[in-house]
Amino acid sequence: MNRRFFLTSVAMAIAAPGLAFAQDRAGPSSNEIMRRLDSAPRQHVRPEERVTIQEFRRRPDLRRSAPSIDIQAINFEFASAEIPRSEFRKVREIASAFDQLSRRRRGARFLIEGHTDAVGSRESNQILSERRAESLKRVLVREFGVPARILESVGYGEDFLLIDTPYEDWRNRRVTIRRIDEFVR
Repeated sequence: MNRRFFLTSVAMAIAAPGLAFAQDRAGPSSNEIMRRLDSAPRQHVRPEERVTIQEFRRRPDLRRSAPSIDIQAINFEFASAEIPRSEFRKVREIASAFDQLSRRRRGARFLIEGHTDAVGSRESNQILSERRAESLKRVLVREFGVPARILESVGYGEDFLLIDTPYEDWRNRRVTIRRIDEFVR
């Protein structure tokens, strides 16, 4: 293992426990994705209090409560939403986790969130984040057979930065996946 990468990973693990695996540019394994998404929500929502997917997208309190994982390992070309074939191995890990979770939890549903860093205009970042989330959904459905009915996508642009900086930071350019079936009707 590269010494610099190892030291960076250790520093990130100390600074942000639970996110160290996301620093591995190879991406999290399907088992890690499944473990994170299969965990219990931070907040229980009674069936009569469930919301529409549109409401869920606008409610940061509910989004924070849903089991989630940040995936920073999918590398998009600059200003592009296309996922290169070289990244499909990483997407396969996500598809495998979705498959296992769908078999374990009938009715499982997932929200794919696209995020950008703060470089560029707010409008262009919003559009790019939406396109990247939709691109991941499209690849999961077309290339890996994930049922489209279990996936929703949304872009948040630069609204929810992991690292609060107006500068370029690769950790902000990510996809967050949330299991939402216990929140939406």
